[in-house]
Amino acid sequence: MIRKLFLVLISIILISCISNTKKTNDVLLEKKDSVVVRQDFKKYFDSCGVTGSIVIYDNVKHKWILSDTVDTNVQTLPASTFKIVNLLIALETKTISSENDVVKWVGTTDTVKYGYRPEIYHDMTVKEAFEVSAGWVFVELAKKIGRKNYEKYLKLCRYGNVNLSQKDSDFWNFGDFAISPVNQIEFVKKLYEEKLPFSKRNMQIVKNVMLSETGSDYKIYSKTGWTREKGFNIGWWVGYIEKENGTYFFATRLLQNRNNNRADFGSCRKDITKKCLRN
Repeated sequence: MIRKLFLVLISIILISCISNTKKTNDVLLEKKDSVVVRQDFKKYFDSCGVTGSIVIYDNVKHKWILSDTVDTNVQTLPASTFKIVNLLIALETKTISSENDVVKWVGTTDTVKYGYRPEIYHDMTVKEAFEVSAGWVFVELAKKIGRKNYEKYLKLCRYGNVNLSQKDSDFWNFGDFAISPVNQIEFVKKLYEEKLPFSKRNMQIVKNVMLSETGSDYKIYSKTGWTREKGFNIGWWVGYIEKENGTYFFATRLLQNRNNNRADFGSCRKDITKKCLRN
């Protein structure tokens, strides 16, 4: 009992340290929706040595499944999960004509901020950049898109807190821009239903690009994310899984003190999500 209370306190402290805003996004329930809280999901986070939360929306039963009702509504940086809406905006503003447009390698990147990844230092299509999470490509697109377009479309989508005060182009990785797991689900669900303020063509392109895993009886459309803020790792996995019996949306966020780095932080994003989806 004491250990559980300690873990809860640690989670609250971590989230308060890295949260960029006190604003929360409570679940926007439709009349047909129900909510279930699964506190037992915390054991999966504990096994990875992280705190965090997961939100699942069962599109068949119209049911929200939350690991808790606090952390799931707190906003933090979206990291590379922002590439979903970023690609939509790039297409809608005609910054690119399709996902197959090629972006020329700029010749250099900040390896302190983004790490050393020589395998992505070359000309590549936007689709490939999404798949391998080549941040430099989307930074170049962001410079062309401009803040006014971001502000316009993020407000229309009700995506995050729309705090674009960060001077650098990658405001989704560093700064005060933020989104909650609940808000991530709301956005991806609208994308799936093609109810966002973008053309049907562009939404279909992005959904096709998001296809990340195919099994004998399922398909996963998703994007991972990983950034660091104020001494903490922030990891995401956001998307939806299509199965024969229906569609399930998910948004998982992990928090880890960088003093306690573990090699499995990246893989835990998907491992935790899949365990929760199975249970």
